[in-house]
Amino acid sequence: MFVRRENLKQYIKLYPIVSTLLALNILIFLLTCIPVVGVHLRNLGIGFNLLISEGEYWRLITPMFLHADFTHLLFNMFSLYLFGPELEQLAGKARFLTIYLLAGLVGNVATYLLLDWRYQSLGASGAIYGILGAFGALVYYTRNFMPQLKQIILPMIVIGVVMTFLQPNINVTAHLSGLITGFIIGMIYFHPKRIAAWKKKKFKIV
Repeated sequence: MFVRRENLKQYIKLYPIVSTLLALNILIFLLTCIPVVGVHLRNLGIGFNLLISEGEYWRLITPMFLHADFTHLLFNMFSLYLFGPELEQLAGKARFLTIYLLAGLVGNVATYLLLDWRYQSLGASGAIYGILGAFGALVYYTRNFMPQLKQIILPMIVIGVVMTFLQPNINVTAHLSGLITGFIIGMIYFHPKRIAAWKKKKFKIV
């Protein structure tokens, strides 16, 4: 299910939202590597609770597109590259983007509301965990007739949550908030009645 066999051209054509997010994150990371300019860009966009409290509310969104280093970027973008396409195909472009952005936003809002005023964070992890949460909702609805999906998704979620607590310098609040947000939105989007309506609309003969 999560094995990618497409070449680059096929991948971009089939998954335009995921491809755009990948390109945007990589481009911004490359810009942050430029001396002087990069430092300014990162300082302008990093999630800093003190500055958010002073009215710099864009910092609730911009951290989703910033990464601390290459390893941080690689982990998040590989996860997006691997898991994003299936969700984009299942949910559709607009719904996928809604899951991704809302999960990331809620993760950053929770970080602001629950953590110390000195706390600073960056990274797309909250949005990535939103993707996993949405898959969790899909597992809930398909548990009786797609047990193989449960066998794939649940271990990934468990491993993701465990790693959240084991790794240093991780924004646990953003990870868990993103996961829960993705699950809640997924419960709405993937409700059997809604899925049936999508199919009926998709295959309607006019």
